[in-house]
Amino acid sequence: MPKINKIGVLTSGGDSPGMNAAIRSVVRTCAFHSIECIGIYRGYQGMIEGDFKEMGPRSVNNIVNKGGTILKSARSKEFMTAEGRKKAFDNLKKAGVDALVVIGGDGSFTGAEVFNKEYGFPVMGIPGTIDNDIFGTSHTLGYDTALNTVVEVIDKIRDTAISHNRLFFVEVMGRDAGHIALNTGIGAGAEEILIPEEDLGLERLLESLKKSKESGKSSSIVVVAEGDKIGKTVFELKDYVEENMPEYDVRVSVLGHMQRGGSPSCFDRVLASRLGVKAVESILEGKSNFMVGLLNDKVALTPLEQAIKGHTEIDKELLRVSDIMST
Repeated sequence: MPKINKIGVLTSGGDSPGMNAAIRSVVRTCAFHSIECIGIYRGYQGMIEGDFKEMGPRSVNNIVNKGGTILKSARSKEFMTAEGRKKAFDNLKKAGVDALVVIGGDGSFTGAEVFNKEYGFPVMGIPGTIDNDIFGTSHTLGYDTALNTVVEVIDKIRDTAISHNRLFFVEVMGRDAGHIALNTGIGAGAEEILIPEEDLGLERLLESLKKSKESGKSSSIVVVAEGDKIGKTVFELKDYVEENMPEYDVRVSVLGHMQRGGSPSCFDRVLASRLGVKAVESILEGKSNFMVGLLNDKVALTPLEQAIKGHTEIDKELLRVSDIMST
């Protein structure tokens, strides 16, 4: 691999708390190793349009505590075409960029892998998504912050549930993975947790709620991952329970994008700093087409292809803990 003099960094796909801390880490690690760094705005679309800005240690002052991404994020249909990727490559060459650090999820990594295959361009991925559904890391950037945000909100909802003897369905993000729902459900003391990986079934849900009622619970919280397969929507679940358990006053709270915002937790800030350092130093060591992640609390490299195609498993022990805690 040719000598690396300048590294580009971009954020792509959905934003997540910790992305700014990762940008800061990449920029300052480049400066530490006397390498130039270019910030690429609006992800791959910005790469196609040449929306670049030189970044130094002082340009990332006071961003470690901010949610979102100062480099902005956008989905680019044009980058999915060979013509779009050619424009991006030409712009990088013109700007003297020798390698890329891509902060995002599996869609962003797929784009990086294709780009690497077509042009032999060195790429390194940093996983940024609150869903924690990327293979090759125990934690993605933003996941820990999202958990803390959701638990705080559910605690507040429970105050209302207890005051009014209500049953609340709280929908959290997780289209394909139930990590947020499972962990926040346990952390917030939910009576039931519905996730895509486990089909609880409507009858078992009713049975569980009836047992809760019989045991003396006057209110209940059910945490639902948005990808849960029991009902088409969380509102359909509400209607079903109301029909079969009229004694419950049922309400729905969809937490939505508030889970993706806010100041990153200490854990996410430290993780972002560790991953940014590893990403840059791995490129300088001649490595490419990897994702940096956290495995057994150690920063490790996973081939991008594996990170994209691999499947994250739900923690079966946590499911067992959840069942015991809902007794």
